[in-house]
Amino acid sequence: MKELKMFIDGKFIDNTSGKWIDVLNPSTEEVIAKMPDGTVEDAKKAIDSAETAQNAWEKIPAVERASYLIKIAAGIRKREKEITDTIVKEGGKTQALANVETLFTADYLEYMAGWARRYEGEIIQSDRPNENIFLFKKPLGVTTGILPWNFPFFLIARKAAPALVTGNTIVVKPSQQTPINAYIFAQIVEEVGLPKGVFNLVNGRGSVIGNELAANPKVAMVSLTGSVSAGQQTMAAAAANVTKVSLELGGKAPAIVMPDADIDLAVKCIIASRVINTGQVCNCAERVYVHSSIKDKFMDKLVAGMKAVKVGDPNQVADLDMGPLVEANALRSVQEKVDKAVKQGARLVCGGKRIGTKGYFFEPTVLDNVTNKMDIIQEETFGPVLPIVEFTDIDDAIAMANDSEFGLTSSVYTQNLNTAFKLVRALKFGETYINRENFEAMQGFHAGCRKSGIGGADGKHGLEEYLQTHVVYLETKG
Repeated sequence: MKELKMFIDGKFIDNTSGKWIDVLNPSTEEVIAKMPDGTVEDAKKAIDSAETAQNAWEKIPAVERASYLIKIAAGIRKREKEITDTIVKEGGKTQALANVETLFTADYLEYMAGWARRYEGEIIQSDRPNENIFLFKKPLGVTTGILPWNFPFFLIARKAAPALVTGNTIVVKPSQQTPINAYIFAQIVEEVGLPKGVFNLVNGRGSVIGNELAANPKVAMVSLTGSVSAGQQTMAAAAANVTKVSLELGGKAPAIVMPDADIDLAVKCIIASRVINTGQVCNCAERVYVHSSIKDKFMDKLVAGMKAVKVGDPNQVADLDMGPLVEANALRSVQEKVDKAVKQGARLVCGGKRIGTKGYFFEPTVLDNVTNKMDIIQEETFGPVLPIVEFTDIDDAIAMANDSEFGLTSSVYTQNLNTAFKLVRALKFGETYINRENFEAMQGFHAGCRKSGIGGADGKHGLEEYLQTHVVYLETKG
């Protein structure tokens, strides 16, 4: 039984509380590790260490800071199989997707390292004849990252890479469902010789560790990826010190399938966007709006495709489309949402129940006769369930798609450029995918609106989340 340790001030420390949290394999329900049930004092020590390290870290040239990211990426590639197997074991991800996450994390670190020589300030024109106005971009200071379980390894890099290359330090809290991969990341950090205190890892519960990472007055920014309720709690904790927050929260992505859509392409992409990580992805296609003229043909192909999805234990079978849900609560929640939809009048076309009695597996599910007022359309499902809504008028489709408290991603299937751009102009979401699956690029900007969050990640704009401006007015004698 692996007993995990925290990584604070450049060294691994033993469990100080004496209390442990079990880590389960969601495919087998077996305990595979124990993680420390950390305390507020553990979080404070990590924040203090990050504060002590930050001033010196900021003074190191950005290109030298970036060199550590490149070394961490190389360390990840050396341990590719171990990390991939760990993600599969603790998160239930398919082997292929876990491997993509592992290598994408290394790619992301290298990509962000490339910004070291490219992010810049400005010289602004003055109204005065002998004055120069300079806008400097400076690090925030101590940042913290509260991670989810659905892409646990990549999210370390998504928060740490832009923070470190711009001169910030960071304290990370992994999810209690998936902490083993973060332990390996910390081991690689130690191996590459990153200065102590620059990266810290604290295990524990969100109500304890997460709250301190948001509420501590020494923290300049807290970044959380998680549920709406977790985001609200983080904002409340950060409010006392007016700490900057960056939140990626829930999603309820609509997919709009127009009459001229390539139906085979639409079906393929929508299924891929729904069953990826067993539907536990915030930018997944969560509701489908299909034009009435093609609905029957679309439904035939969609149902056949969902029934063909290969589900199983990814620890044992490599060639799978989908593994289990992450925990018992997730399984219960998805079942309740499907049952409620049927009670509200939806028709269960396929799936709709648990697979087997061991592990948290759920059938790929399609619901028809769904209306926009049903909870299955308005509430995030986070499971392999596709509710289908029929429409006849494009403006109705737009209104229904925008009728949501979320605003993260959306997708459109049409062969008409005018139709595509009409939808893009009207859809109120941070991202729109046209004729492709819902999966963002590292050089883009992954950000939502409404209850999907504040701020964003990736690319130039994600990097600048970790910078603050300092404007200097310099007036000289003529």
